[in-house]
Formats: sequence, structure tokens, C-alpha cells
Amino acid sequence: MLEHLLFNIAGFDICLEGTDIRSRAEELLPSFKTFLKDHPTSDLLSTITVYDSLETTKGGSLIRKFDTGNGDILVIAMPDGGYQYIIRDIKDRDCCLLKADKDFKQCCCAMNGTATMRAFGLNNALMMVFAFASSRLSTLLIHASCVLHDGKAYPFTAKSGTGKSTHTDLWMKNIPNTELLNDDNPIIRIVNGTPIVYGSPWSGKTPCYRNISAPLGAMTSIARADSNSIERLSPVQAFAVMLPACSSMKWDSAIYNNACDTITRIIETTPVYTLHCLPDAEAAILCHKTITR
Repeated sequence: MLEHLLFNIAGFDICLEGTDIRSRAEELLPSFKTFLKDHPTSDLLSTITVYDSLETTKGGSLIRKFDTGNGDILVIAMPDGGYQYIIRDIKDRDCCLLKADKDFKQCCCAMNGTATMRAFGLNNALMMVFAFASSRLSTLLIHASCVLHDGKAYPFTAKSGTGKSTHTDLWMKNIPNTELLNDDNPIIRIVNGTPIVYGSPWSGKTPCYRNISAPLGAMTSIARADSNSIERLSPVQAFAVMLPACSSMKWDSAIYNNACDTITRIIETTPVYTLHCLPDAEAAILCHKTITR
């Protein structure tokens, strides 16, 4: 008999169903605990059914193999417009098979391997389903470290290893009334014309899984430099900075165009900066002074 779990992420309800799914989720999805809810408040964004095993459906074509930094994901396009994903960890082991319809409303998956592998696979499957299903609703899952300061959210984007987390840590140490909202995958959703930033169950290596939200104050891209300086970007520059930070699929025109439209709407209302900086307190102070005025 199937059990059902309901999560509310960025205001969207997602249903996870499967045999003994409550005990499985407790083991495999501890970061989702604060996002659990008892009853839906709106139409379901997506339903994901978890099976003990699944076979790859024949007839698809491999269109991408991309490196997430923690492993590879194979993307298989199906003739009906849906997708299959094979999620592999950094040791190239198959952790999860995910199947989704073209709108990511009805999905199913099965995990494989050790508890660590299964947790990795299920977390990645849920993250992709959320990102792609919510894209049609003016929502972006972004790769960023985000602080909450004086009632507004300030995400910092950069290439992996550049210093996003270092910079947010400098804010928390040097800027009063600052706390961490999410350290890897916050969500931006446009609500009644206003970009709102939400915490998520995905926060990289930092366990910061906060079910909270705040208006977007500004976006900032971090770039290493020999001295500290900051510049406000033109709309074209801002778009070029934001697009690579978003979870999207360039090969899926609907999802990609949705992401581009949402980025454009954010840029229309929100300043975007690039901070050229050293990893020091002065960089955080300069950034704070500029982007919060």
C-alpha cells in the first residue's frame, strides 16, 4: 500500500509516494523535515512515485551527459516529450533512475546501492523535478549562497570554489543583523510582481535547510581579484551573470525560455552587481554598503 508525504517548497506542494515512504524519507531525506506539511494548500506541483526498482524505457535517445561536480547525469529524451535521467555519483555509480513526463508533474524513480548512494540519488531527483516543474511558474532554483539581512535576501553567485560561502561568512562576521538563508540552492520566485527568495532542502555541504523567505534585495556575482571593487551591471551583463547560475535545460525550449523570462523580470526590478574582491572583511563591508543602499 502506498504511503504519501507532502512537502511545501517555495510555496509549492510536492507529493512523494511509495511503500514505507515515511521511514525511507526519514533516512534518506533528513533535510526535508522542515518542509513537511499535513495538507495541500494548492494544486500539486508534482507527484513522484518511488519504486523498489525500475527498468529504463526503450525508445529514448541520449542527448546529454553533464557533470554536476558530484557526479554525472545522463539525460535521455523520450518520444512523448518526457525524460529519463540516470544519476551517478562521483565514483560513477548508478544511484537513481528518474522518469518524468514533459511537464514534470508525474514522475517516478528508483534508487540503487548503499544508503548514501540512495540518499544522493533521491535528493538529486527531487531537486531536478522541483526546478523543472516550477520553471513554468516564474521560479528559479539558483546556485548561490544567500544571506538574510534586515529583512531582505542577498544571493551571491560564482563558479564553484570562487568563494561564495566565504563571502557570506564574512557578512555574518562583519555585518550586523545578518544570517544565512541557504548556502547552495536558494529559490527565487516572482510573487505578485515581486522577486521573493526562499530557503530550500538543498544547501550543499552546509546544513542550512530553512523554510523561510524574504524579498530579493540584490544579486551579486563574486569574482576573485587583487583588490576590492564593485560595479552595477547593465541588463545584458546581468542576464549573462544570472543565466549560468540557474538550474535549467538548454535543450528543452519550454523550460529554457521560462528561465530566461523569469531572469528578465528579475533584472527589471532588481540591481545586479559584480564584486571583484579579496576574501577579507573590507570586501563584505564594501559590498554591503553598495548593494543595500
